[in-house]
Amino acid sequence: MGAGKTTVGNLLATRLGLPFADSDQVIEERSGRPVRRIFAEDGEPAFRALEHETIAGLLDGTELVLALGGGAATQAKLAADPGIHVIYLQVGYDQALQRVGGDAGRPMLVRPDLPGLYERRRSVYAAVATLEVATDGRHPETIASDIAAQLVRVPATDGQAPRSPLAP
Repeated sequence: MGAGKTTVGNLLATRLGLPFADSDQVIEERSGRPVRRIFAEDGEPAFRALEHETIAGLLDGTELVLALGGGAATQAKLAADPGIHVIYLQVGYDQALQRVGGDAGRPMLVRPDLPGLYERRRSVYAAVATLEVATDGRHPETIASDIAAQLVRVPATDGQAPRSPLAP
């Protein structure tokens, strides 16, 4: 939350010539309800199930740059599929709150355990990440450029030559 996933994701998709999707926006479009309303009416477990289904469908479709919500990093397909590059946009807790503080559309902001949740998720993000990129104090265009440059150097996980970012 507040790392710049949507902004950087759009810029990266443009650089790579790929479509872009934000999982939360896709969920809202398909359900006809904002995420905060799904949380309020159905609860977080129902939202997570919907999120899992949506992400799985997007990952099984055409190649794209996909911005995931903060809780989506625990999806098993992300960690298990060597053809998926998972980019962790690192943002400090204070920086994240500065960027999103006061946004009523973010149901996770009202959690009393938000600082602890932030810390727990950092280790999950690092565990599934193919690439980690710091975002604090950096412009989205620079971040997207850095990611695009790094993706062409990401080594294959099967012992073969490094893959291009467009290779499955």
